[in-house]
Amino acid sequence: MPDLLVDALAAIVGVANVFTSEADCAPYEEDWRGRYRGRARCVVRPASTKEVAAVVRCCAAAGVPMVPQSGNTGLVGGSVPHATANEVLISMARLNHVRAIDAANYTITVEAGCTLEAVQLAAAAQGRLFPLSLASEGTCQIGGTLGSNAGGVQVLRYGNMRDLTLGLEVVLPDGQIWNGLRGLRKDNTGYDLKHLFIGSEGTLGIITAAVLKLFPVQAVRAVAWVAVPDPAAAITLLAHARTLAGERLSAFEIVCSAAHELVLQKFPVCTRPLAAPSPWYALLELTDSDAQADLQSLLENMLGAAFDQGLVTDAALAASETQALALWALRENISDAQKLDGISIKHDISLPVSAIPEFLDRCGDALSAAYPGVRIVAFGHAGDGNLHYNPSMPQGGDENAGFIAQTSAVNRIVYDLVASLGGSISAEHGLGQLKREEIRRYKSPLELDMMHRIRQALDPAGLMNPGKLVD
Repeated sequence: MPDLLVDALAAIVGVANVFTSEADCAPYEEDWRGRYRGRARCVVRPASTKEVAAVVRCCAAAGVPMVPQSGNTGLVGGSVPHATANEVLISMARLNHVRAIDAANYTITVEAGCTLEAVQLAAAAQGRLFPLSLASEGTCQIGGTLGSNAGGVQVLRYGNMRDLTLGLEVVLPDGQIWNGLRGLRKDNTGYDLKHLFIGSEGTLGIITAAVLKLFPVQAVRAVAWVAVPDPAAAITLLAHARTLAGERLSAFEIVCSAAHELVLQKFPVCTRPLAAPSPWYALLELTDSDAQADLQSLLENMLGAAFDQGLVTDAALAASETQALALWALRENISDAQKLDGISIKHDISLPVSAIPEFLDRCGDALSAAYPGVRIVAFGHAGDGNLHYNPSMPQGGDENAGFIAQTSAVNRIVYDLVASLGGSISAEHGLGQLKREEIRRYKSPLELDMMHRIRQALDPAGLMNPGKLVD
């Protein structure tokens, strides 16, 4: 039987860019982790902001819900449809142009379907740096990084996507186009509307383009993989490094022994950089736009002083770019190593940096008491307080399946402690479907009410990405 809505959408974007078959839609309907799989009424691939607006108007007139999707690399099920087969999935993949680079203004204007890597390369071609760095940068797209307010490994120095964005272009739920593509660092003329859409996970409108900040290219870097006795020493080392290196400290990651060993096990190409194992590690990176800056000596002196204070027990400093990439691979392959190892209970949390050691000690003790033998893979961006905290049973099989079945109880232990220490249950992944109910426990009724009112004001029919973030 003909589907009149599908026919109308095909008239807007072309028949070749509307998918209805199970095989064609399948890649868009499952998240990267394989945790969520839905069924869309169809997948639509517009190629311009005007086409996006026309698609939205068509769906809104029919009262049909819409799911915006960029690279589909999210981790909370925020960009996949439900199983109802009544949602139109709108893919941003064909909106993939760099519209302009203003080198003097240090800005780049890009469409939502540009991959992060493409933006990085376009900036580099003009002698500029776009600093957001994620393990998925070859496939994640700018619309998704904006919708989830992505962070990554250099938030310590450059901030997250909210900090890196100057202007947006957005298709609103009624199909109107808001052109807020302004490359201004000062614009004190009322509400800063772009911040409504950054981190909104497609629930308030569809971001189609953005003006992003650029920075000077970093000409030199120094990287070290460091053994530390415990998280408290790592956080003291972080303060020590910030004092001595200032803004040249661009990344500070911490990695527990279980995470490190998992990478070495699953990725034989990765080699152990230190002779003896350590309970915890830190990965430091210094960068500078001055090609003559002697960052290697700065890093050596910094770590030497830290060794004398007992903060560091051993260190491997990269002597080449190849070695620097090898050290970073130990950190960047953790998520893939866990995926190969099996299912774990994922937590993307943020804490005051000073509270990280207390959280790790107390939460580890609580989980071990409740679930003897539990393995905790903890790692993350300690410089900005973001931890990825993923417990599982290392034996796998039925024992781990039984543990995974206790997800709600495990979440109570982890999230209640996070909240008591002034933290957040989602640092950079968003809420999506995964944490939509959890957040009710941790946000005040007033906060939730304000979020509802904002959504109601912009999307009164509730058609934009329903069942995600907040109803």
